[in-house]
Amino acid sequence: MTRIVYVNGAYKRYAEAAIHAEDRGFQFADAVYEVVEVRGGHLVDATRHLARLARSLGELSIPTPMSGRALLNIVGEVIRRNRTRNGLVYIQVTRGAGPRNFSFPGPEIFPTLVVLARAQRSGWADELAERGIDVKTMPDNRWGRSDIKTVMLLPAVLAKDAAHSVGAHEAWFVDGSGAITEGASSNAWIVTEEGALVTRPLDFRILPGVTRATVNDVAAAEGLKIEERAFTLTEALSAREAFVTSATNTVMPVVRIDGRQIGDGRPGPIARRLRSRFHRLAEISMV
Repeated sequence: MTRIVYVNGAYKRYAEAAIHAEDRGFQFADAVYEVVEVRGGHLVDATRHLARLARSLGELSIPTPMSGRALLNIVGEVIRRNRTRNGLVYIQVTRGAGPRNFSFPGPEIFPTLVVLARAQRSGWADELAERGIDVKTMPDNRWGRSDIKTVMLLPAVLAKDAAHSVGAHEAWFVDGSGAITEGASSNAWIVTEEGALVTRPLDFRILPGVTRATVNDVAAAEGLKIEERAFTLTEALSAREAFVTSATNTVMPVVRIDGRQIGDGRPGPIARRLRSRFHRLAEISMV
């Protein structure tokens, strides 16, 4: 449960944490965010998350609210005040609050910063990974800069809801050429019959996943072949294995896509291997 939220210089009780009615994040989705895993009271891959946050801010010309070190100090305090041992930290930065206007505001408007921590039951993801998840595919109707981690998530929300309505855990977006782009809240992977790991290369259509990058490191350390290329839904359905990567799931096996069994219908050995080794190579930070 979240007890305390940091909002613009103050630590507020959860029920009292609020932003201005004319905050641009609320009115225009003019904001970016990060979700960082908390494991044993420590941050996982914090350096990469803060680097991606800085990139997202730069791509949208949103001023950086403070230094990375100062932000980590706030994150650490939020974790401590919420007594979060295992869970996540959510960081959101908006362009700020001011009279509603499509044009960017002047320098007198300061960015809004919100940081919250939320505990999650230890072991829930491991239990899910033992079964694997179902995925539903959806047409990719998002804007053309999915590489920026903005709060403009309505297409992902609708895709997730459609997936949940049929008992699936995640949605995979499919572009106009029939290729998988990524998940609604994850990066998508398959394993070929030859044992190669395939995931779409970084471009404007997918988020440069932090967990994706660390899984690349793990795969390289394990001597696994990685192919960064587009793959089709047809190829995914005939793959030996499939899985998704994200900060909240690390490596999560996919056992069915659109109701069709992948491989033998059980979490595959490569996905399980990557999951078991992930935190050995991920950066674990004291805060």
